[in-house]
Amino acid sequence: MSTDAQHQHPTAPSGTGYDEVTLARLTADAHQIVGRYPQARSALLPMLHLVQSEDGYVSRSGITFCAEVLDLTPAEVSAVATFYTQYKRRPNGTYTVGVCTNTLCAIMGGDEIFDELSEHLGIGHDETTEDGAVTLERVECNAACDYAPVMMVNWEFFDDQTPASARGVVDDLRFGKDVVPTRGASSVCTFKQMSRVLAGFTDGRADEGVGAGGATVRGTRLAREKGWTADPAPEQPAESAAGAEADQPAADATPSTGAEQSSAERTEETPADTSSGTAASADEATPAADEKSEPAAQDTTSSTSSAPTTSAPTTEGER
Repeated sequence: MSTDAQHQHPTAPSGTGYDEVTLARLTADAHQIVGRYPQARSALLPMLHLVQSEDGYVSRSGITFCAEVLDLTPAEVSAVATFYTQYKRRPNGTYTVGVCTNTLCAIMGGDEIFDELSEHLGIGHDETTEDGAVTLERVECNAACDYAPVMMVNWEFFDDQTPASARGVVDDLRFGKDVVPTRGASSVCTFKQMSRVLAGFTDGRADEGVGAGGATVRGTRLAREKGWTADPAPEQPAESAAGAEADQPAADATPSTGAEQSSAERTEETPADTSSGTAASADEATPAADEKSEPAAQDTTSSTSSAPTTSAPTTEGER
């Protein structure tokens, strides 16, 4: 399928290793994904999540499928799949447990939580338990510093963890018990199900649970309780305000190339804006009348030839 074609139907790839039913289902999903983008190759990231939702990792069959649908080479697909840590190159556990060990979480106990889980589960970073239930990861940042230390299960938040509470969560996961994230969705889905969500297919859980926790809105609540307000913005003189408003482009304006507000119309500010790299600027100072300078012919020769040149001796009278 050509990457220049817009919203084309992907043809069912051959030689992917998927059975006929699976291939038909993946191809239909791929058509929806590719249809979101002006160029087919731009759909590669969600396509990788799609095949991961089928196989539990980015398999060789998944790479072949993506390559054939998007008119890429397997090497191009593999280059992307091996760059991002959310794409797994070997079978992943049903639940990915990621413990943040970045600066703040580490200070608050993230390293102790990871070490506890590693010893308890008998696995290290990016390894999976023998029953296939849990893959353990060190995560650089879960973007939830106000709830440190934080652990995620298939990218759902478990805030303010301790080694004991984290161990309890993974035990419940392995025993098939329901666990409830601190914020976000009201339940934890499987790794395959979450991969499908990341491919852009909703599972209806986006509006479940708590959005912003107490730590996030604490500043706002304190401000209301204390009656704190921000200082008003200083008023501008009428003339300045009118001028500033006139200079602002319309909110819905999209400047075209070469039009006003385009970088192509940048104000000329330096000699390089108005002259070529070899020509002298018109603003350059000329030698004073009483200063001795070499003849123009000598300057021209030295600037246009790479070979050494000689000039005839200059007499005092010519000087």
